[in-house]
Parts: sequence; C-alpha cells; structure tokens
Amino acid sequence: MVYGAIAANILIAIAKFIGASITGSSAMLAEGIHSLVDTGNGGLILLGIKRSKMKPSKMHPFGYGKEVYFWSFVVSMLIFAVGGGFAIYEGIHALQNPSIVEDPTINYIVLGAAIIFEGIALIIALRSFNKSRKGSHNLIKNIIKSKDAATFAIIIEDSAAVFGLLIALIGTFLSQYLQNPYLDGSASILIGMVLLTVSIFLARESKGLLLGESADDVVLDAINEILKNHPKVEHWKLPQTMHFGPHNILLTLEIEFLDGMKLEEVEKTIVGLREEIKKHQPSVTRIFIHAVDLPQLKNAADE
Repeated sequence: MVYGAIAANILIAIAKFIGASITGSSAMLAEGIHSLVDTGNGGLILLGIKRSKMKPSKMHPFGYGKEVYFWSFVVSMLIFAVGGGFAIYEGIHALQNPSIVEDPTINYIVLGAAIIFEGIALIIALRSFNKSRKGSHNLIKNIIKSKDAATFAIIIEDSAAVFGLLIALIGTFLSQYLQNPYLDGSASILIGMVLLTVSIFLARESKGLLLGESADDVVLDAINEILKNHPKVEHWKLPQTMHFGPHNILLTLEIEFLDGMKLEEVEKTIVGLREEIKKHQPSVTRIFIHAVDLPQLKNAADE
C-alpha cells in the first residue's frame, strides 16, 4: 500500500509541475509541492515500519515499535511546514500578482487524472484499514482509536490530496469562467489551510501514541473477562496497558488470588493466565502479573 502511494505521488508530482510550468497556475504549483511532500512522507513511513521491526536491544528492551509513531509525527510536521506553508505562501504571492490562466486544458487533464489515482489509493487504504476495525463506522473515531499510525497516516494524506485536488480544480475552473485572477491564488491558500488542518490532526494522534496510549476497550474488556471467569482470581486492579507498536502491547496486572493458595500454585496460575491472555489477545506480547494482599505466600515461602 505504501509503495503504491509513493509511486503514484512521484508520477502525479511530475505531471503537476509540468502543468504548472506551462499554465502558471498557483494552485497547480501548490499541488505539485503537496505531491512531492507526500512522496517524501511515504518514504519516512516506510523507514518507520522497517525500524519498528528491529529486535529489542539492551538500550531498548521493549523493542523499536514506536519508531512508526515518531516518523508519523515527523510526517505531520513536514505537511504543516512544507506542504501547508508553501501553499499559503504561493497563494499570497499569486494574489499580489494576479493573472488568469489562458488555456487551463492541461490543468484539467492533470488534475482529473490525479483525482482518479489518488481516489483509488484512498479507497485501497480505507479498505485495508476497515478490515482491521470493528464496531463504529465513523472514520474519524476509528482513526482516533487506531494504534496503526502508518495506515492512518496514509489515509489522512490521501484524503488531504483528494480535497486539495478538488479545490485546485474548482479554483482553476472558476478563475477561468468568471475571469477572476484572484480565485486561483485563493484556491492555493485554501489548499494550504486543508494541509495545516490535517497535519495538526495527524500530529495530535501521533503524539498520543508516542506518549504511550492504553489498549482499546476491546482488549481491556477481553482481559477483564478472562480474569472474571478464572476460578482462582479473587480481585484485580484495572489492567494497565501501553502500546509499543500497533501489535505490541505491554500489560501489567495486580491480582489477589484465592486464600489458601500456596506459592507454587500461584506461580502455575500466573503462567496459565499469561498463556490464556496471549491466546485470546495476540497483540499483548508482554505480561507482568503481581500477586498482592497475600500474607500466606510469605508463610509458604518461609516453610
């Protein structure tokens, strides 16, 4: 999915720059920069995916899963600074030196083709994303709940690309139809505002994952259900979880077992709980269980 997006963005960027150089359209130039930024962003996301698969080390005992979150955050900054910033700058420059595109035919061809390609890429990304999501059909809510930064970053980028292309197309048409040279520059500024908005949203989601978000309710409910139905578990505190990657969750539990259990029995029960939780929730890769409020364990250990 990421490789396809990169290849498409390279071709689209070349076509947009050619169209902008021929017609002088500010909106088209802004879109060319947008596609160029998207190409670089795709490369950074691939870098994050590759580094996230590195094996744990002495300095990083929990692995490098958060590399994806870091590079997604970098992508959001690039969209903000380079994509959105340049589009607004170019739009202001166009408003200061307004001109009407004499023959926008090339713009229409490039923008129309780009909308089709970006739309196909967006549909593919959405289908891939929806396969891993259950429950709500609200895309925004699903993205907020998702821990897969690489996938939702592509969706956010592709969505911004489609909106930007539509704005550029409408701006070019209205500028030509109404013979208003200010509409082209205004379209470029509007494209920049769209990019700033999506970059802030992506940065917010990536920041939350970098700081350490808990597992979603589905995982927590499944863990609580296992503990609730276990015959030797008396009480437990709220499970504490943290994502170290889309499918790499750390879980810590404080459990009070039944009175009268000996140390060996508790140890076997803890091993069994770990196996059961991993069986039902494979994303929970590390589990730490601490037995609490069991004074009889000390007595058993002293015997």
